[in-house]
Amino acid sequence: MLSTLTADFRIIFERDPAARNWLEVISCYPGLQAILCHRFAHWLYRIGLPLIPRLISQLSRFLTGIEIHPGAQIGKGVFIDHGMGVVIGETTIIGDYALIYQGVTLGGTGKETGKRHPTLGENVVVGAGAKVLGNLQIGNHVRIGAGSVVLRDVPSNCTVVGVPGRVVYRSGVRVNPLEHGSLPDSEANVIRALVDRIESLEQQVEDLQRQQTWTASVVSASDSSEKSNNSPQCRLEDRDIQEFLHGTGI
Repeated sequence: MLSTLTADFRIIFERDPAARNWLEVISCYPGLQAILCHRFAHWLYRIGLPLIPRLISQLSRFLTGIEIHPGAQIGKGVFIDHGMGVVIGETTIIGDYALIYQGVTLGGTGKETGKRHPTLGENVVVGAGAKVLGNLQIGNHVRIGAGSVVLRDVPSNCTVVGVPGRVVYRSGVRVNPLEHGSLPDSEANVIRALVDRIESLEQQVEDLQRQQTWTASVVSASDSSEKSNNSPQCRLEDRDIQEFLHGTGI
């Protein structure tokens, strides 16, 4: 138990550059306070003491804004950064050295009994506002992007983004766990691929049109009409596409 508490304390200095000294961490870090309260409540829960563990959980929720059911199993070195609005369900299992940001929900999906909450592996990062729902298996070294909703199992060494969460493999790439904002944009990649495909098809259509025999006057009139009517719109659409692909409005 002492080694676990020591790991809970030391991990804050490793992962939070704002941590200045031990007194500040103990008195001003709700994530650490919630973890400490939970470890005591979980011990009482395991020995079968009724009501008291839930009362400790409720008091911790009132003081820190972090709700952890006393039945949840939390490994050593888990850091809940800021933590307001974090909800961790009864049968949740969190591996060692996980990093959880504010607004995260590790919850269930209904009134099923038994194991109904997710299991997180070691060194998992769950971004702000992410939801992991159901009896899911989240592998080691997984990063879940902010605002993602995870409804399926995630293998190890992957990144999950989007609603619903989509797995983006990052094998062989070492990622700093604190860089939870540095995530691939799978939607932009798909749109970029579609734009490339459209351009390819447009080029094919133009090549087919050139093969047709038209009189010089009809071709000239058609070209001038299309340029005068469509060029401003095409330029506007091209600009909108470029702005979208570079992140405007996303």
